[in-house]
Amino acid sequence: MIGNRTADRRRFFQTGAAAAAGWTLGVPHVHSADASAAMVQDGTYIEPSGRVPIVAEADVVVCGGGPAGVAAALAAARAGASTRLFEAHGCLGGIWTSGLLSYILDSGNKPGIMREILTALRAREKNARRAPSMEDPEAVKLLLEQMCAEAGVELQLHTQCAAAVRDQANRLALVVTESKSGREAVAGKVFIDCTGEGDVAHQAGCGWDYGRPETGDAQPMSFVVLLTGIHLDEIRPYVSSMPGDTWAGPKDALAKLIKESSGFGPSYSKPSLFPIRETLFCLMANHEYEFRGFDARDVTQATLQGRAELHRMIDGLRGLGGPWKDIRICSSPERLGVRESRRIHGHYTISSDDITRGARFDDAVCRCAFPVDVHSTTADRGKGIEAAPVRAKPFDIPYRSLVAKDVDGLMMAGRCISGDFYAHSAYRVTGNAVGMGQAAGLAAATAVKDGRLPHEIDWSELAKTAPWNESG
Repeated sequence: MIGNRTADRRRFFQTGAAAAAGWTLGVPHVHSADASAAMVQDGTYIEPSGRVPIVAEADVVVCGGGPAGVAAALAAARAGASTRLFEAHGCLGGIWTSGLLSYILDSGNKPGIMREILTALRAREKNARRAPSMEDPEAVKLLLEQMCAEAGVELQLHTQCAAAVRDQANRLALVVTESKSGREAVAGKVFIDCTGEGDVAHQAGCGWDYGRPETGDAQPMSFVVLLTGIHLDEIRPYVSSMPGDTWAGPKDALAKLIKESSGFGPSYSKPSLFPIRETLFCLMANHEYEFRGFDARDVTQATLQGRAELHRMIDGLRGLGGPWKDIRICSSPERLGVRESRRIHGHYTISSDDITRGARFDDAVCRCAFPVDVHSTTADRGKGIEAAPVRAKPFDIPYRSLVAKDVDGLMMAGRCISGDFYAHSAYRVTGNAVGMGQAAGLAAATAVKDGRLPHEIDWSELAKTAPWNESG
């Protein structure tokens, strides 16, 4: 055993030294018979073939445990399907929890799981003085875990879906995960991509769009923090989204105060301070421009910049003294708020024309009542909300937009569904993500039970018997 370890250690250092020395025209500068040293060619590492164990199988496999993924897993499990849910972070909830923004928008007209979540949260937080639609991220974490446990969802946290494998019939057959347990494969009958970035669909070979079609510019990411050491009654003029407030008034007052105290204007020109409790607040005051949410290097740089800006901002406010003298960042996010990423090609693409005319569809999974909401795609566009050339009326999100066009057995829910730039800017909020997720989960479970594929499901008929159907 010791001899093997010594040989492995020697091999590691031989290969590492060769890499450090550099490569010329793809030929390694190493004088060794060790085959592993010759696996770099033309700037590419040729990974040795290996065996990845298939450690589990399920009727429905959900990748991503944000609002859409939790709803999908709950709906599938409650419909009788064996369901596995994988989440890259250490909690469920996505932007609500690891992103610290439990600001649940466009939820009022969403029956079923969305209403169930809100009812349960309000029952636990009866006396909290908070902004409407704003919840406590820690309370959301616990509730979602309890709901999944009660439904029988097999949950695995700290696990990234790293690859997707199709069979010869172009049906998605398994995903490969990476975690502390190593590289493992999980087989399924139907898969639902709720990663937000459309990672699994991309890995499976699906086509996708990103940003503005004419330029590729996309909406910025945001670094959100939780604050303590301030009291609602003492800073009320700077607090957003309280009953009776104008939208811009508190934001503009806060932006002015930040500039006066820190010497710079915030990267988001309409900073928002949302109360969760009387002494606990969520601050959204950051835009990270021209970074892609599906590029780890971009996300890293945006994270570093966002954290630095928020600390400078809070240090400046603390220097004002008075009601700000004890303000502190008590938590920063494990993940950035990503507004825009891959939009996976589905059997129908929601268009700007659809949202302008308030489209109705026979296969509607939910109705989006949120307006077009485009945050400045570049800093020179004003660092706020852009004036869009289209206005949205309430419109339906059709089931077909949740079904991948290029790979069978794969669905999407959340902001990675099939839509154009402006449609996406309206349906991307989390109330809609939950509505999409519960529809995808029920359809996936039904497809498995009936021995069909998701694109063969008649949602207009299935919706009539959905547990959340309020029409009878």
